[in-house]
Amino acid sequence: MERARTTAGLSRRAFLATTAGAAGTVCTALSRAGEPEGEPWLRPARHYTKQKDLEVRCDLCPRACSVADLERGYCGVRENRGGTYYTLVYARPCSIHADPIEKKPFFHCLPRARALSVATAGCNMECKFCQNWSISQRRPEDLRYGALAGVDAGPAGLVRLARRTGSAAIAYTYTEPTIFYEYMYDSAKAARKAGLAPVMVSNGYMMPKPLRELCRVLAAVKVDLKAFTETFYRDTCNARLRPVLDTLVTLKDTGVWFEIVVLVIPTLNDGPKELKACAR
Repeated sequence: MERARTTAGLSRRAFLATTAGAAGTVCTALSRAGEPEGEPWLRPARHYTKQKDLEVRCDLCPRACSVADLERGYCGVRENRGGTYYTLVYARPCSIHADPIEKKPFFHCLPRARALSVATAGCNMECKFCQNWSISQRRPEDLRYGALAGVDAGPAGLVRLARRTGSAAIAYTYTEPTIFYEYMYDSAKAARKAGLAPVMVSNGYMMPKPLRELCRVLAAVKVDLKAFTETFYRDTCNARLRPVLDTLVTLKDTGVWFEIVVLVIPTLNDGPKELKACAR
């Protein structure tokens, strides 16, 4: 796993000045300071179905959340307003940082290149071992965005930031990119057009249809395969293994470059039978 950073090409002095007095990183303090007025990050969501009584069903991930009017899905960043589903995190990153691509980790994709790494609040799993829990398990309004105030983080802005930091790739990472699908898709298209490689670091918890659509604009995908038992996914991640395995099959079928990483946690997912079955 990689730990999130929260700067956007800021100098150390500027970063420290911005975050002085905050507990932890800039995106963990429970404050709305630094957010612009209005809701410029509000965009219609993709991949959902309208239901009766203004309810919607999210078709983005295997949870298939049924969301009543004025409620949100499990991820906390997609909201039903009057029967129309919206993303609340379009161009609303809580973390931007240029990293070595090996930190994602990608080991066979643009070796030794830099990747502009981007994340928003939210996730569609609850892994008990998540080291980025302070942003993955938060709603967007719970985070402080002061260090990123004034940063153009739209699709074109990310391309400019990538060039400014000498990055050959834009990586959607730290939290789960599935939940900021629209932002990722649009910025990936802009990145490809600019000659950059958009890459996704994912838990693999996405439905086949949006995944296939996304793979048309991505250069590579890295999937965190948490374990190889349904028990681990249920008890440790509040999720299911089968949809992740389906994602791997879908990725293979699309032809997109993908890599798999398994974080071995002693006594939880390191049994000999499990590891042999996973490798097989």
